[in-house]
Amino acid sequence: MFRVTVLGRDPCKPSAAAFLVKQMWGTSQGHAARPARWCSQRSCTQRSQNEAGQVSKSEGTRQSPINIQRRDSVYDPHLQPLRVSYDPASCRCIWNTGYFFQVEFDDAAEQSGISGGPLENHYRLRQFHFHWGAVDERGSEHTVDGHAYPAELHLVHWNAVKYPAYEEAVLGEKGLAVLAVFLQVGARHEALQRLVDVLPEIKHKDMRAAMGPFSPSCLLPACQDYWTYSGSLTTPPMAESVTWIIQKQPVEVAASQVSAFRELLFSPLGEEEEIMVDNCRPRQPLMGRRVRSSFRPLKWG
Repeated sequence: MFRVTVLGRDPCKPSAAAFLVKQMWGTSQGHAARPARWCSQRSCTQRSQNEAGQVSKSEGTRQSPINIQRRDSVYDPHLQPLRVSYDPASCRCIWNTGYFFQVEFDDAAEQSGISGGPLENHYRLRQFHFHWGAVDERGSEHTVDGHAYPAELHLVHWNAVKYPAYEEAVLGEKGLAVLAVFLQVGARHEALQRLVDVLPEIKHKDMRAAMGPFSPSCLLPACQDYWTYSGSLTTPPMAESVTWIIQKQPVEVAASQVSAFRELLFSPLGEEEEIMVDNCRPRQPLMGRRVRSSFRPLKWG
Protein backbone atom coordinates (compact mmCIF):
# COMPACT_ATOMS: atom_id res chain seq x y z
CA MET A 1 0.00 0.00 0.00
CA PHE A 2 1.21 3.50 -0.81
CA ARG A 3 1.88 5.91 1.98
CA VAL A 4 0.80 9.45 1.08
CA THR A 5 2.11 12.61 2.70
CA VAL A 6 1.32 16.18 1.75
CA LEU A 7 4.02 18.79 2.39
CA GLY A 8 3.75 22.55 2.15
CA ARG A 9 0.06 23.08 2.91
CA ASP A 10 0.16 24.53 6.43
CA PRO A 11 2.52 27.13 7.91
CA CYS A 12 4.95 25.91 10.57
CA LYS A 13 5.54 27.45 13.92
CA PRO A 14 9.10 28.73 14.37
CA SER A 15 10.76 25.98 16.13
CA ALA A 16 27.33 14.20 -21.41
CA ALA A 17 26.16 11.02 -22.94
CA ALA A 18 24.14 8.08 -21.70
CA PHE A 19 27.41 6.23 -21.07
CA LEU A 20 28.53 8.88 -18.63
CA VAL A 21 25.19 8.77 -16.87
CA LYS A 22 25.31 4.98 -16.65
CA GLN A 23 28.86 5.09 -15.32
CA MET A 24 28.25 7.77 -12.71
CA TRP A 25 24.61 7.25 -11.76
CA GLY A 26 23.99 3.54 -12.25
CA THR A 27 22.47 1.44 -14.98
CA SER A 28 18.84 1.86 -15.93
CA GLN A 29 16.16 -0.31 -14.38
CA GLY A 30 15.68 -2.36 -17.51
CA HIS A 31 19.34 -2.72 -18.48
CA ALA A 32 20.36 -6.31 -19.12
CA ALA A 33 23.52 -5.94 -17.03
CA ARG A 34 21.62 -4.98 -13.92
CA PRO A 35 22.09 -7.63 -11.21
CA ALA A 36 19.41 -9.30 -9.14
CA ARG A 37 17.15 -7.07 -7.02
CA TRP A 38 17.78 -4.10 -9.34
CA CYS A 39 21.02 -2.91 -7.73
CA SER A 40 23.16 -0.67 -9.93
CA GLN A 41 26.44 -1.97 -11.29
CA ARG A 42 28.63 1.09 -10.88
CA SER A 43 29.29 3.75 -8.30
CA CYS A 44 27.67 7.13 -8.80
CA THR A 45 31.08 8.70 -8.38
CA GLN A 46 34.42 7.01 -8.90
CA ARG A 47 36.92 8.70 -6.61
CA SER A 48 39.65 9.41 -9.11
CA GLN A 49 41.62 12.62 -8.90
CA ASN A 50 39.99 14.02 -12.03
CA GLU A 51 36.50 13.46 -10.71
CA ALA A 52 37.39 14.85 -7.30
CA GLY A 53 38.26 18.05 -9.13
CA GLN A 54 35.01 17.88 -11.07
CA VAL A 55 33.01 17.69 -7.86
CA SER A 56 34.67 20.87 -6.60
CA LYS A 57 34.53 22.84 -9.84
CA SER A 58 32.28 22.75 -12.88
CA GLU A 59 31.27 25.12 -15.64
CA GLY A 60 27.69 26.34 -15.48
CA THR A 61 25.41 28.97 -14.03
CA ARG A 62 23.03 26.73 -12.05
CA GLN A 63 25.34 24.62 -9.94
CA SER A 64 24.53 23.06 -6.57
CA PRO A 65 24.67 23.06 -3.61
CA ILE A 66 24.18 26.63 -2.42
CA ASN A 67 23.92 28.61 0.78
CA ILE A 68 20.31 29.60 1.40
CA GLN A 69 19.92 33.10 2.81
CA ARG A 70 16.59 33.24 4.63
CA ARG A 71 16.20 36.99 4.16
CA ASP A 72 16.89 36.76 0.43
CA SER A 73 14.46 33.91 -0.27
CA VAL A 74 11.24 34.97 -1.98
CA TYR A 75 7.89 33.80 -0.65
CA ASP A 76 5.82 32.42 -3.53
CA PRO A 77 2.13 32.07 -2.66
CA HIS A 78 1.60 30.13 -5.88
CA LEU A 79 3.75 27.21 -4.74
CA GLN A 80 1.53 24.17 -4.30
CA PRO A 81 1.74 21.68 -1.44
CA LEU A 82 4.21 18.90 -2.17
CA ARG A 83 2.52 15.52 -2.46
CA VAL A 84 4.67 12.54 -1.46
CA SER A 85 3.52 8.99 -2.22
CA TYR A 86 5.97 6.11 -1.89
CA ASP A 87 5.44 2.39 -2.38
CA PRO A 88 7.47 0.59 0.33
CA ALA A 89 7.41 -2.64 -1.70
CA SER A 90 9.49 -0.98 -4.45
CA CYS A 91 12.54 -0.76 -2.16
CA ARG A 92 15.23 -3.10 -3.52
CA CYS A 93 18.68 -2.78 -1.95
CA ILE A 94 21.21 -0.71 -0.06
CA TRP A 95 24.79 -0.42 -1.25
CA ASN A 96 28.09 1.34 -0.78
CA THR A 97 28.74 3.28 -3.99
CA GLY A 98 32.27 4.29 -3.00
CA TYR A 99 31.07 7.84 -2.32
CA PHE A 100 28.02 7.38 -0.05
CA PHE A 101 25.53 4.66 0.78
CA GLN A 102 22.45 4.54 -1.40
CA VAL A 103 19.05 2.86 -1.17
CA GLU A 104 17.57 1.95 -4.56
CA PHE A 105 13.99 1.48 -5.70
CA ASP A 106 12.24 -0.15 -8.62
CA ASP A 107 11.22 2.96 -10.52
CA ALA A 108 8.71 1.05 -12.66
CA ALA A 109 6.20 1.91 -9.92
CA GLU A 110 4.54 4.81 -11.70
CA GLN A 111 2.85 6.44 -8.72
CA SER A 112 5.72 6.07 -6.27
CA GLY A 113 7.22 9.55 -6.12
CA ILE A 114 6.38 13.22 -5.69
CA SER A 115 4.19 15.82 -7.36
CA GLY A 116 2.87 19.28 -6.62
CA GLY A 117 5.13 21.84 -5.04
CA PRO A 118 7.15 23.55 -7.80
CA LEU A 119 6.79 20.52 -10.11
CA GLU A 120 4.69 20.52 -13.27
CA ASN A 121 4.01 16.78 -13.13
CA HIS A 122 4.77 13.58 -11.23
CA TYR A 123 8.40 12.49 -10.67
CA ARG A 124 9.24 8.86 -9.87
CA LEU A 125 11.46 7.88 -6.95
CA ARG A 126 14.76 6.35 -8.07
CA GLN A 127 16.99 6.30 -4.98
CA PHE A 128 18.01 8.11 -1.85
CA HIS A 129 21.39 8.68 -0.26
CA PHE A 130 23.12 10.79 2.38
CA HIS A 131 26.06 13.18 2.61
CA TRP A 132 27.87 13.70 5.93
CA GLY A 133 30.97 15.16 7.55
CA ALA A 134 33.82 13.91 9.70
CA VAL A 135 32.39 15.93 12.60
CA ASP A 136 28.92 17.20 13.46
CA GLU A 137 29.83 20.80 12.60
CA ARG A 138 29.79 20.03 8.89
CA GLY A 139 28.45 17.47 6.43
CA SER A 140 25.36 18.88 4.73
CA GLU A 141 25.81 20.04 1.17
CA HIS A 142 23.38 22.95 1.45
CA THR A 143 23.68 25.45 4.27
CA VAL A 144 21.17 27.91 5.72
CA ASP A 145 22.53 31.36 6.57
CA GLY A 146 25.96 29.75 6.54
CA HIS A 147 24.96 27.05 9.03
CA ALA A 148 25.88 23.48 8.10
CA TYR A 149 24.20 20.37 9.50
CA PRO A 150 25.95 17.06 10.27
CA ALA A 151 24.30 15.32 7.31
CA GLU A 152 21.84 15.77 4.46
CA LEU A 153 19.42 13.29 2.89
CA HIS A 154 18.71 13.41 -0.86
CA LEU A 155 15.71 11.64 -2.38
CA VAL A 156 16.23 11.52 -6.14
CA HIS A 157 13.24 11.46 -8.51
CA TRP A 158 13.04 11.61 -12.31
CA ASN A 159 10.54 13.06 -14.76
CA ALA A 160 9.03 9.96 -16.38
CA VAL A 161 6.35 12.07 -18.07
CA LYS A 162 8.88 14.06 -20.10
CA TYR A 163 11.63 11.43 -20.55
CA PRO A 164 11.45 7.72 -21.48
CA ALA A 165 14.46 6.71 -19.36
CA TYR A 166 16.23 7.84 -16.22
CA GLU A 167 19.53 8.32 -18.06
CA GLU A 168 17.92 10.85 -20.40
CA ALA A 169 16.23 12.65 -17.52
CA VAL A 170 19.58 13.11 -15.73
CA LEU A 171 20.84 15.26 -18.61
CA GLY A 172 17.53 16.88 -19.57
CA GLU A 173 15.85 20.15 -18.63
CA LYS A 174 13.63 19.62 -15.57
CA GLY A 175 14.65 15.98 -15.65
CA LEU A 176 15.20 15.45 -11.94
CA ALA A 177 13.67 16.56 -8.65
CA VAL A 178 15.68 16.10 -5.46
CA LEU A 179 13.98 16.37 -2.09
CA ALA A 180 16.58 17.34 0.52
CA VAL A 181 16.32 16.95 4.29
CA PHE A 182 18.81 18.17 6.88
CA LEU A 183 19.80 15.88 9.77
CA GLN A 184 20.63 17.37 13.15
CA VAL A 185 21.84 15.63 16.31
CA GLY A 186 19.12 15.02 18.87
CA ALA A 187 16.78 12.16 19.62
CA ARG A 188 17.28 8.70 18.11
CA HIS A 189 15.39 8.23 14.82
CA GLU A 190 13.76 4.81 14.84
CA ALA A 191 13.17 4.58 11.08
CA LEU A 192 16.76 5.57 10.30
CA GLN A 193 18.00 2.90 12.68
CA ARG A 194 16.79 0.22 10.29
CA LEU A 195 19.30 1.53 7.73
CA VAL A 196 22.03 1.98 10.33
CA ASP A 197 21.66 -1.67 11.36
CA VAL A 198 22.51 -2.77 7.80
CA LEU A 199 25.56 -0.54 7.33
CA PRO A 200 28.10 -3.07 8.70
CA GLU A 201 27.10 -5.36 5.81
CA ILE A 202 28.14 -2.74 3.25
CA LYS A 203 31.24 -1.33 4.92
CA HIS A 204 33.41 -1.47 1.79
CA LYS A 205 32.85 0.00 -1.65
CA ASP A 206 30.56 -2.05 -3.94
CA MET A 207 29.14 -4.12 -1.08
CA ARG A 208 25.35 -4.40 -1.19
CA ALA A 209 22.53 -5.91 0.81
CA ALA A 210 18.90 -6.64 0.04
CA MET A 211 16.22 -4.47 1.61
CA GLY A 212 12.67 -5.43 2.36
CA PRO A 213 9.77 -2.96 2.16
CA PHE A 214 10.82 0.54 3.26
CA SER A 215 9.14 3.89 2.73
CA PRO A 216 11.43 6.94 2.88
CA SER A 217 8.45 9.08 3.84
CA CYS A 218 9.28 8.06 7.42
CA LEU A 219 12.50 10.06 7.06
CA LEU A 220 10.71 13.33 6.27
CA PRO A 221 10.12 16.08 8.84
CA ALA A 222 6.67 16.98 10.19
CA CYS A 223 7.05 20.58 9.12
CA GLN A 224 5.65 21.19 5.66
CA ASP A 225 7.66 24.28 4.65
CA TYR A 226 10.37 24.19 1.97
CA TRP A 227 12.68 26.21 -0.25
CA THR A 228 13.05 25.50 -3.97
CA TYR A 229 15.48 26.55 -6.70
CA SER A 230 16.89 25.35 -10.03
CA GLY A 231 20.25 23.65 -9.74
CA SER A 232 22.43 20.70 -10.59
CA LEU A 233 23.58 17.32 -9.44
CA THR A 234 26.33 17.57 -6.83
CA THR A 235 28.25 14.59 -8.24
CA PRO A 236 29.31 13.95 -11.86
CA PRO A 237 28.01 14.73 -14.39
CA MET A 238 26.84 17.83 -12.41
CA ALA A 239 24.08 18.29 -14.99
CA GLU A 240 21.87 21.35 -14.44
CA SER A 241 18.71 19.27 -14.58
CA VAL A 242 17.56 19.41 -10.95
CA THR A 243 14.63 21.10 -9.28
CA TRP A 244 15.72 21.23 -5.66
CA ILE A 245 13.12 21.06 -2.88
CA ILE A 246 14.76 21.59 0.51
CA GLN A 247 12.80 21.02 3.69
CA LYS A 248 13.09 23.89 6.16
CA GLN A 249 12.82 21.69 9.26
CA PRO A 250 15.64 19.22 9.95
CA VAL A 251 14.97 15.78 11.38
CA GLU A 252 16.61 14.70 14.61
CA VAL A 253 18.90 11.68 14.70
CA ALA A 254 21.13 10.37 17.47
CA ALA A 255 24.84 11.23 17.46
CA SER A 256 25.55 7.50 17.38
CA GLN A 257 23.51 7.14 14.18
CA VAL A 258 25.57 9.77 12.35
CA SER A 259 28.72 8.18 13.76
CA ALA A 260 27.64 4.90 12.16
CA PHE A 261 27.79 6.60 8.74
CA ARG A 262 31.45 7.37 9.45
CA GLU A 263 32.23 3.67 9.89
CA LEU A 264 31.79 3.14 6.14
CA LEU A 265 34.77 3.15 3.78
CA PHE A 266 35.44 4.75 0.40
CA SER A 267 37.76 1.84 -0.38
CA PRO A 268 36.93 -1.67 -1.61
CA LEU A 269 37.78 -4.79 0.36
CA GLY A 270 41.47 -5.59 0.19
CA GLU A 271 42.68 -2.02 -0.35
CA GLU A 272 44.01 0.50 2.14
CA GLU A 273 41.09 1.68 4.24
CA GLU A 274 39.83 5.22 3.65
CA ILE A 275 37.07 6.37 5.99
CA MET A 276 33.96 7.68 4.24
CA VAL A 277 33.50 11.24 5.53
CA ASP A 278 33.16 14.74 4.05
CA ASN A 279 31.48 13.39 0.91
CA CYS A 280 29.88 16.76 0.25
CA ARG A 281 30.51 19.23 -2.53
CA PRO A 282 31.46 22.83 -1.65
CA ARG A 283 28.77 25.50 -1.98
CA GLN A 284 28.46 27.06 -5.43
CA PRO A 285 27.71 30.67 -6.44
CA LEU A 286 24.03 31.55 -6.69
CA MET A 287 24.67 33.38 -9.98
CA GLY A 288 21.52 35.50 -9.80
CA ARG A 289 19.14 32.61 -9.20
CA ARG A 290 16.05 33.12 -7.08
CA VAL A 291 15.36 30.86 -4.12
CA ARG A 292 11.62 30.62 -3.51
CA SER A 293 9.94 29.58 -0.27
CA SER A 294 6.54 28.05 0.41
CA PHE A 295 6.36 30.06 3.63
CA ARG A 296 6.72 33.69 4.62
CA PRO A 297 10.22 34.43 5.92
CA LEU A 298 10.49 35.87 9.41
CA LYS A 299 10.82 39.62 9.48
CA TRP A 300 13.87 41.02 11.19
CA GLY A 301 13.91 44.48 12.74
